[in-house]
Amino acid sequence: MAARGEEGAARLALIRAAGGVVTRTGAAGPEVVLVYRSDRADWTFPKGKALPGESDEDCAVREVEEETGLRCELDAELPTTAYMDDKGRDKRVRYWRMIPVDGELAAENEVDDAEWVRVDDARRRLTYERDLNVLDALLANVER
Repeated sequence: MAARGEEGAARLALIRAAGGVVTRTGAAGPEVVLVYRSDRADWTFPKGKALPGESDEDCAVREVEEETGLRCELDAELPTTAYMDDKGRDKRVRYWRMIPVDGELAAENEVDDAEWVRVDDARRRLTYERDLNVLDALLANVER
C-alpha cells in the first residue's frame, strides 16, 4: 500500500520523452518511419524517455537510433504531445522531423516492427489521434 502522499506525488511527476518523425522521399512521395509495439498493440513514431540530465534533442536522436537502427539529424521541431501514461503519470513528448544519415531500418529495442510507410498509409495506421497532429504538422512543414 502506498504511503499517504505517494500517489499524489506520482501524478505530479512529469515524464519527459522525445522522438522523431524520420522522413525520406520515396518513389510515391514522402515516407515516414512507424514502429509497432506488440505489448501495446500500437503503431506510433519512435520515441522514449529522457535519461537524467539528457537534453530532449539528445534523447530524440538516441531513442530513434535505439528503436530503428537509423542515425538521424534533427530538422524542424514538430508539435509536442502530452498525455497520461499507462501508470497514470503525465507524459510530454517532444518531436522533431529527422533526416536519416546512416544505418539500416530495423526493429530494435522495445519495438517489434519498424517500417517506411507512405504518408497516406501512416495516417490510417497510426494508433493515436495525437500522432496525427504531429503528422499534419510535418506535412505542413514539408510542403512549404
